Amino acid sequence: MTPVQDRGTPEVAGAVPTVRRQVRAVIDTNRDRLVALSQAIGHDPELAFEEHRASARVADFLEAEGFEVVRGVYDLPTAVEATYGTGEVTVAVLGEYDALPGIGHACGHNIIAAAGVGAALGLRAVADRLGIRVKFLGTPAEELGGGKILMLQRGAWDDATFSLMVHGGPFAQMVSRGITTQAYERIVATFRGKTAHAAFAPHDGVNAGDAITLTQVGLGLLRQQLRRTVTVGSFVVEAGTATNVIPETGVVEVEIRGIAEGEWNDARARVRRVLEGAALASGCELETAQPELPYAPLRHDDDLADLFDKVMVEELGYELTPQPDGGTLGSTDMGNVSQYLPSIHPMIALLGVEATPHHQSFAAAAVSPAGDRAVIDGATALALAAAAAVEDDVIRRRLLADQRGRPRYQDSHGQALGVPVAR
Repeated sequence: MTPVQDRGTPEVAGAVPTVRRQVRAVIDTNRDRLVALSQAIGHDPELAFEEHRASARVADFLEAEGFEVVRGVYDLPTAVEATYGTGEVTVAVLGEYDALPGIGHACGHNIIAAAGVGAALGLRAVADRLGIRVKFLGTPAEELGGGKILMLQRGAWDDATFSLMVHGGPFAQMVSRGITTQAYERIVATFRGKTAHAAFAPHDGVNAGDAITLTQVGLGLLRQQLRRTVTVGSFVVEAGTATNVIPETGVVEVEIRGIAEGEWNDARARVRRVLEGAALASGCELETAQPELPYAPLRHDDDLADLFDKVMVEELGYELTPQPDGGTLGSTDMGNVSQYLPSIHPMIALLGVEATPHHQSFAAAAVSPAGDRAVIDGATALALAAAAAVEDDVIRRRLLADQRGRPRYQDSHGQALGVPVAR
């Protein structure tokens, strides 16, 4: 890979600043506004597909900065698309802004949104100079709903050359190359039985609560037979309302996560057999639903990941640490994006924060000074990494060649496919 170099000459009064300095100056000038955006979203959490105020804040910010903004794009009321420039390379910068039920922005999506806006703003300043088109995509419902998968199906990345976003995390700054996430599927299983008086005529009932119990026992026994790279979680939504009533309805949610596609698919099939067996044993009817399409594992583009890390170390002074546990994180619909085009989804450490995501303490950290720093540093690293990739002739040609050879998402993946795809 060609080293990233500062191509500018020592600057004097009246000289044109280097791309690097120009990007940093714009982001630094807008530091207070970007932090205010993160704080506003962080203190006003909205759930998946309901992020109306957050998406409006993002759209208003970019519209005021000269981007061409479309709200409610791709048939999703809280999706945003903002574009600037006409260059041959389209850089898709992403933002997320949905919160978690009950615990708000405990995954720090307020940081993701503001950092994405800041990166787009920095790249806009050098768009004409680099020959790029900046495309910010505000993507709803990452936590539950798979908003990016829906946007993929509707063509949101069909014109993109590469895509990038940054996610806040605790502890130390991890090496980005090789980071991956787990494939993910969620199933809602509903068992239909027949109600009856539990004391007077239990023989007339078909107990949906029994089906739930059998499911939980079956999943518990299944777990000991699964590889360590696969996890199965479950949550009982409904299993009866009174001790003297045979329940006619039982509902359980099950999620299956895995690193390796083959092992994950095997576990998905075995979970379904547990559900079918519980229905058969209890005499209930079984209905299953898939609330969102499955999330694919994340695949980082090595060049983009290395450029991001280079900025983090050389420009921003972070120290990199090896990835724990092989670098596998949770699950994200960004995995599906990364399977389609060159992408990165690196982590940025909230320095000094020991709280882990999806906990109330991380929601507090996301609006703390550590979260504010992550917004600015994340925006800077994304923008400078993207600019460096475009300035590097070898990387630029590779990314453009990949784009020219890539079919539309619908043509290559199909309407319902949301699982890992080898390319």
